[in-house]
Amino acid sequence: MTELSISTGAGVFHAIVAGPPEGRPVLLLHGFPQTGLTWQRQIAALAAHGYRVVAPDQRGYSPGARPQRPEDYRISLLVDDVVAITEELGWTAFDLVGHDWGGAVAWWTADAHPSRVRTLTVVSTPHPGALATALRTDKDQRERSHYMIDWRETPATEERMLAHDALELRALYAGKVPQDSAEAYVRHLSRPGALTAALNWYRAGRPDGAIGVIDVPTLYIWSTEDSAFGAAAAQETGRWVNGPYRFETLQGVSHWVPEEAPETLSRLLLEHLRAHGEYGTAASIPFADSPKR
Repeated sequence: MTELSISTGAGVFHAIVAGPPEGRPVLLLHGFPQTGLTWQRQIAALAAHGYRVVAPDQRGYSPGARPQRPEDYRISLLVDDVVAITEELGWTAFDLVGHDWGGAVAWWTADAHPSRVRTLTVVSTPHPGALATALRTDKDQRERSHYMIDWRETPATEERMLAHDALELRALYAGKVPQDSAEAYVRHLSRPGALTAALNWYRAGRPDGAIGVIDVPTLYIWSTEDSAFGAAAAQETGRWVNGPYRFETLQGVSHWVPEEAPETLSRLLLEHLRAHGEYGTAASIPFADSPKR
């Protein structure tokens, strides 16, 4: 793995890159409160199978692309970042993977640019339309999502999360993220302006328009112990995908899937990519841990 700076009209994005330059391109989008480092196990697995993998630190997480206003973190601008990054990389089409907020950006990108997204893989985050339905109809999901309202307070949220050596921020990882990775995230978000920028994703306001049904081949992975997203939204997601769709449930796994169940996620991702692209049909990929479905 090496580091890369990607210059766009919105700023300079830091990224991790691995795999042969001629390999099939895959873009990995992280969520809150993490960075592209969350994908390190998947990056290694994909690169070992010949894929060209790039995991950027998204808007606000990259110091060189950190506007101050909450409205500069609207979902349409986050989608524009994906397009700008891939264009700078010279990718006319690519496989897209997202977790948490990165998953939301991935859903919206696949809706807005289906000709560019070869396949879509989303971890944890249900389709935004499915989540909206669950928020209207499911009390459990409304309770799970209440933190989003709390985090819109500024600067109270930042002060609370970073107080006492970032005790509250550290607690979000719930002991499920490796200690060295959690420490790296805390250091990154403790720098001036970084946590405010990350929280601006929650403060940006409603999307500019409505999202539609997804037509590209889609893999959605949800875990039963996810504290943010319940079963109602997860099960509703399939109604929002017209293309080939695979839904996987990981039993006993929390929200932090890329780091808590890295081998299982890498295997499912590789199977999905091989099933929909020039690499042939899906095959069984052996990894250390067994699938938790």
